[in-house]
Amino acid sequence: MRQDFWFHHPFRVRYSEVDAQAVVFNAHYLTYFDTSITEYFRALGYDYLGEATRTGNDFHIVRSIVDYKAPIRFDEEIDVCVRVGRIGRSSISLALAIFAKGSDDLRATGEIVWVYTDQKTHRPVAVTDSLRTLIASREKDLARD
Repeated sequence: MRQDFWFHHPFRVRYSEVDAQAVVFNAHYLTYFDTSITEYFRALGYDYLGEATRTGNDFHIVRSIVDYKAPIRFDEEIDVCVRVGRIGRSSISLALAIFAKGSDDLRATGEIVWVYTDQKTHRPVAVTDSLRTLIASREKDLARD
């Protein structure tokens, strides 16, 4: 499954991220996902903030799923893998997976769905052709609507 992802972002679990059982508190998984998605788009060469400022359009998160497979503990090194699995007319679905650093030891999977919106009306607008092309240049199994 790790081979399904071209991009990963490394983390080392900080003490402030663990709970009383000494494992990563559940809400931090979404923080790991969010940070890794930002780095994914940076690695693509997409100027996220610049595009939002220039166009007045930005993404709203409409769905987030985390499936917990095995605990992640304090000071452990992990890789958060990201890929775009589908692009709809106005949405992007991101698939995520967390592995122990450098291994196939799967700890969690997830999905984040974004909808591209006009920031004045908060209504969906079409994902740009330039972003579609940029994502398609790296994602081999991309589904499109």
